[in-house]
Amino acid sequence: MKAVLLDTDDHYRVAELDEPAPGPGQVAIRVAYAGIQWGDTMVRDGHFPVRRPFVPGFEASGHVAAVGEGVDASRVGEPVTALTTAGAYAEVVLAPAVLAFGIGDLPLRTAAGLGWGAPTAYDLINTAAHVRPGESVLIHAAAGGVGTLAAQFARLAGADRIVGVVGNGLRADYAAQFGYDQLLLREEFPTKLGDEKFDVILDPVGGSTRHTSLKQLAEHGRLVAYGNLSTYEPVLANTNDLLMHGKSLVTYNSNLLSQTRPERLADSVRRALGLVADGQVRVDITAEYDLADLALAVQHLAEGTTHGKSILRVA
Repeated sequence: MKAVLLDTDDHYRVAELDEPAPGPGQVAIRVAYAGIQWGDTMVRDGHFPVRRPFVPGFEASGHVAAVGEGVDASRVGEPVTALTTAGAYAEVVLAPAVLAFGIGDLPLRTAAGLGWGAPTAYDLINTAAHVRPGESVLIHAAAGGVGTLAAQFARLAGADRIVGVVGNGLRADYAAQFGYDQLLLREEFPTKLGDEKFDVILDPVGGSTRHTSLKQLAEHGRLVAYGNLSTYEPVLANTNDLLMHGKSLVTYNSNLLSQTRPERLADSVRRALGLVADGQVRVDITAEYDLADLALAVQHLAEGTTHGKSILRVA
C-alpha cells in the first residue's frame, strides 16, 4: 500500500508498505480521506516524540476492510469515520473498533472533516465548560476547525452571546459565517471588550493569552485550556483569587481521554456526528491535498494560513 512516512530527517515521503492486519478490538479501514490537524505539527516538530520513520495521521474516513478478534464481522464494508493513534496517511489504517463510527449516508469527505475536532468542540462546550442557556462564550482561534464547530455547539447549547478572537481580518471574515456575535483581532483582545466579562472562555493558545483570559472571566466563569499554540511555558494561576470569585480553570485532553475513557469520547463523537448528519452543525472543509503534498498541508496549518478544516485525499 502507499503511505506517507515522516522520516528521521523530518521530511515526509510517499513509500510502499505492507498492509497492516487488525489485532484484537481493532478494525482495518481502507482510507478514502484523512483529516489534517494540529497534532501533525506537534509530531513533526518533536513535541510528541515517536520513533521514526513513522506513518502519521490521526483521523480517517473510509470503509472497514477487515476486523480483529472480538469485533463484529458484519462491520466489514461499513463506511466509517475513525480516530487513530497513527497511520491515517496511508491506504489502510488500523483503528480501535470503539473509535470507528458508522456514518450512514454522510459523504466520506464530510466525515473526514469531523476527526478529533468535532468531539473536542462538543466536549469543550457541553462537558468541560457546561455552557448554559443565556451565558456568554469567548472562543480563541475562532476561525479554526475546533473554533468554528465550538461556536455552533455553543449556540445549540443556548449561549446568548458568542465572541471570537482571530489572527487577521481574512480569518475574521471567514469566521463570521459560523454565528459569532462579534469577532476581534488578536491585538484587539481584550481592549476592545471594555469591561465585558464572559461566563466561558475556550483557550488553545496559552501563555499571555491564558493570563489575560482568566481576568476576563465573569464571576463563576470557566476557562477551558485545551492546547498551547503560542508557548509551552507554564501558566500559573492564583487559586485563592479563583476561589474568591468562583472562577474555574479547567483542562481538556481528548488524546488522554481516548486512552483512559474511550467510551466517553465515543459518546461525544456520536453526538457530534448526529448533529452534523441532521444539518444542525456544519463541518467546513476548505482545503484538500494529495498524499504527496502532506508537507505543504502541515506547513500551511503551522503558519496559520489555513482556516476551517484541511483533509488529505488518499483513495
